[in-house]
Amino acid sequence: TTGVILESGEEIDARVVLSSVDVKRTFLDMVEAGTFDQDFVNEIGRYKFRGSSGKVNLALDGLPDFTCLPGVGDHLRGAISFSPSVDYMEQAYDDAKYGRFSRRPYVDTIIPTLVDPSMAPPDKHIMSCFVQYAPYNLADGDWDSQREAFGDAVIDTIAERAPNIKDIILHRQVLTPLDIERDFGLTEGNIFQGELSLEQLFFNRPAPGWARYRTPLEDLWMCGSATHPGGGIMGAPGRIAALEVLRAHGKTA
Repeated sequence: TTGVILESGEEIDARVVLSSVDVKRTFLDMVEAGTFDQDFVNEIGRYKFRGSSGKVNLALDGLPDFTCLPGVGDHLRGAISFSPSVDYMEQAYDDAKYGRFSRRPYVDTIIPTLVDPSMAPPDKHIMSCFVQYAPYNLADGDWDSQREAFGDAVIDTIAERAPNIKDIILHRQVLTPLDIERDFGLTEGNIFQGELSLEQLFFNRPAPGWARYRTPLEDLWMCGSATHPGGGIMGAPGRIAALEVLRAHGKTA
């Protein structure tokens, strides 16, 4: 019988099960131990996650005023990147290489309330900040004790180019790689369900011999970012996996 057993004990039968959960949680946590041969288990054990990003969400009483382009305008409606040079980004990554969060991070931000005002009260805004770099494993201390310092580094970086930002923050939410793991089930806080490094791409994602969404367990398929072509909010892994399942069952889209 194919299907899943929920935490409550409820059993759900299904002809096919697709998992968009990462490979560690799928194969090593959710499937009963001893189901897979040791070679496959070892391959999954070697799969690298090493999350290196965090998130800071800001509730604002107004809009940031950038020194490079002052005032309110269409320039605030798109993506805003704090990455002034290659050297700047390299220095940000250097901190992470040695187990520290970037003191002057590389930050990508958007202000979604300029596109959808219903997301906040009138004249209030949300600023979403994707932050690099923040290694899952810190050389000193832990993320619970360094969360606010990480948030401060992000705000200080934004303030260098939008000096009014500290005066308009009503509330902030700081998500470390550990928070991303805890809250969203992404192992080691990797938002792509595993490193997008060369040895983990194409026919090696998630493991050699298992890059076509199938798994060693019949009718258990993978369909998330841990499969080709990886993460990036494009939906490609899910679509291709669905096509593969249909093909395997003699159907077409």
